[in-house]
Amino acid sequence: MYTYILRRLLTMIPTLFGVTLVVFFIINLAPGGPVEQKIQQLRFGGMGQVSGSGNGTGSDASETGISKEVIEALKKQYGFDKPVHVRYWIWLKNLARLDFGESFTHEEPVLDVVASKFPVSLQFGIVSFVLTYLICIPFGIIKAIYHGSKFDLWSTVLLTILYSIPGFMLGVLLIVYFAGGSFVEWFPVGELYSDNYEDLTLLGQILDRIHHFILPLVSYMIGSFTVLTMLMKNTILDEIKKDYIRTARAKGLSEKVVHLKHCLRNALIPIVTGLADFLTVFFAGSLLLELIFNLDGMGLMGYKAVLERDYNVVMGLIFVQSVLMLVGRLISDVIYVVVDPRIDFS
Repeated sequence: MYTYILRRLLTMIPTLFGVTLVVFFIINLAPGGPVEQKIQQLRFGGMGQVSGSGNGTGSDASETGISKEVIEALKKQYGFDKPVHVRYWIWLKNLARLDFGESFTHEEPVLDVVASKFPVSLQFGIVSFVLTYLICIPFGIIKAIYHGSKFDLWSTVLLTILYSIPGFMLGVLLIVYFAGGSFVEWFPVGELYSDNYEDLTLLGQILDRIHHFILPLVSYMIGSFTVLTMLMKNTILDEIKKDYIRTARAKGLSEKVVHLKHCLRNALIPIVTGLADFLTVFFAGSLLLELIFNLDGMGLMGYKAVLERDYNVVMGLIFVQSVLMLVGRLISDVIYVVVDPRIDFS
């Protein structure tokens, strides 16, 4: 197993190199780079739109009405006075020091920009991840035990309806009906706490957070909730048909013992694949939900970084998310072995 882990860790290096190489060249070859955006701001006082084309190295002075000296100074300021492959090599060397550079838009280090948006997505990511597993696994077990009953039928209908509703559309409906849209105003929209949050007691702060969390959290969870519940139920139903379950029943064991002791452990094997997403919840973000609920999180930041050609922020986000995903997949494989010792990756 240790050999397998070492081999996987070593394969992460060329994988990350390939991902960053492709993304770096794509975003640097896209039209409307930071130099062109800065030129437009100089021409129109920050009110213009990017209309140029090219690879982010600026436009000709005759086309922009700005002197060549200014354009060259801008290129040097943003590092575009060097070829793209040289810029990538510089980025890799800085990465070795965990230096993702400075945001072109915010004019501060990328890590500081990410840290300012991090708490919003982190809270929703962790809470939704934990609640989904705590609710869906027992719910799926109960549905499997009462398979074919009215409870199973109606709960399946409800889960199917919920799954068919996109998270952002549910968010709009929740705001309209429960956040002062057209009916009642039971929940607030925007931010994660009230203006008087600091003046509240500890219990009051917790309740205030929960009050702000409910609507966006429901919208975050709706898709994965149905998928995980049905997966849990179906894997248990598959395990029940196997010979070792028949043997357990033949020994006179109760259905509770058969399901929870013998069947559940093997049924959890497909479920643990989702645990690979545990690390990625730290950078979870949903652009549409953050727009709808007025939350300034990672999804909105990444979207703005792409629109504004903030290359350093984009590269920083992609690199960290790629690392977390690869490490998460490795952890998932290790959990496989813990759940089922028969699995051997060596």
